[in-house]
Formats: sequence, structure tokens, C-alpha cells
Amino acid sequence: MYSNPPIHGANIAAEILTNPELRSLWESEVKGMADRIISVRHKLKDGLAKNGSTKNWDHIVDQIGMFCFTGMTKENVEKLRYDHSVYLTGDGRISMAGVTSGNVEYLAASIHA
Repeated sequence: MYSNPPIHGANIAAEILTNPELRSLWESEVKGMADRIISVRHKLKDGLAKNGSTKNWDHIVDQIGMFCFTGMTKENVEKLRYDHSVYLTGDGRISMAGVTSGNVEYLAASIHA
């Protein structure tokens, strides 16, 4: 059995990308999202230092995109999960899209704990 996805999404994307006003708005929104993620990356790195971490966390701000490899071990990840209710993949990858100005200090303190 074979199924085709509906064309609605493609039609919406085509309308946005071919309309100069809509495209400009979309690009502005994408930049805003990217800038927010960059900002929380810096806040997380700064928060770790503020909490007394002596590790080099430069990789948090050197990486780009929505996900970040923290370098944490499986044991570190399990401690975060069970002791602080912070969830990331077993290999230490965290979704930076889920880190906000409202929870970044808690995250930094939890990672350092």
C-alpha cells in the first residue's frame, strides 16, 4: 500500500515563499527563533560558570541549531532525569528549543549539581 501526503503544506509553503511580504515576515520569525536559541545557549554557559562549574562549556555556544551535545555521560543524564526531572537523550543531547529564559537557570544549576 502506498500513500501520498496531502499537498496543503506544500501549497502554504509556496504561498509564503513566493509572496515578498509573507516571505519577509517568515524570515523575520525564523531569525527571531534562531536568535532566541543562541541567547539561551549563552545563558546556559554563563549559568554553569555562575554555579561554579570549572569545565569548559564552550561547545554549547560553538554548536549551532536546535540540539546540543552536552558531553554528559549516561550516568550524568540519568542523575539529571531522576534528581532534577531534566530530560535529554542518553548520549547527552538536549533540545535547545525547550530551554527558555524561564528555565535556563534551573537547567544550569541541575547540570552543575
